[in-house]
Amino acid sequence: MPPPNAYILCTSPRSGSTLLCALLRDSGVAGHPKSYFHQPDLDKWRTGLGLAPNTPRPDIFAAAITQGRGDTPIFGLRLQRHSAPFFLDQLRDAHPDAPTDKAAVEAQFGPTRFIYLHRADKVAQAVSLVRASQSGLWHRNADGSELERSAPPQPLHYDHAAIAKEVETVKAYDTAWEDWFAEQAITPLRLDYDTLSVDPATTLTQTLAYLDLPQGAPVQPAVSKLSDSISANWIARFKSETHT
Repeated sequence: MPPPNAYILCTSPRSGSTLLCALLRDSGVAGHPKSYFHQPDLDKWRTGLGLAPNTPRPDIFAAAITQGRGDTPIFGLRLQRHSAPFFLDQLRDAHPDAPTDKAAVEAQFGPTRFIYLHRADKVAQAVSLVRASQSGLWHRNADGSELERSAPPQPLHYDHAAIAKEVETVKAYDTAWEDWFAEQAITPLRLDYDTLSVDPATTLTQTLAYLDLPQGAPVQPAVSKLSDSISANWIARFKSETHT
């Protein structure tokens, strides 16, 4: 297997991908993985990459590769499941002779490896989504300061229906990834949220080895967990109500 020019972190929201992306970035050898193609909209891709309006698609991909490599030879991309269909459609359109999605990915980025980061406890994942949506706070830095906020603070309240809806959504994301891996004959590196959150250093070591990259100096996590007793209470309450 040739050494990769790129890797795609396949995941879904609240699975620990922000932590893993920061670890890979801070390793100094694994590029600067981000969601460069998050929204299903070329104009939003351009804006996110700092490009001028009407920048052609080939230049959008070129800019993402440059930013996603950083000062390293490998391009890193985080791809949320809900972002994947539009992204893959754009690649297939750009490379019409590619027989599969995987072939289109490699036509654009070169030899690519795939990492699948998922969260086994779907209720915990759903609670994290609902809580982030209510509070507007999605991530904190390791020092406790806010890293990403989408809305002003709002009071938190337990919402069984909202959690149930998100449980079904994140289950569907997992199914879609598994179906796509099977269709494309991809065997990804499988990583789990719980292992990552408990032992991020080991997960980073495993990931760098999978990518044939050298192990750098120890890296400290750049983000902190948001879950607390409120999250734990919501999880326990939902599981008791649904006998999960």
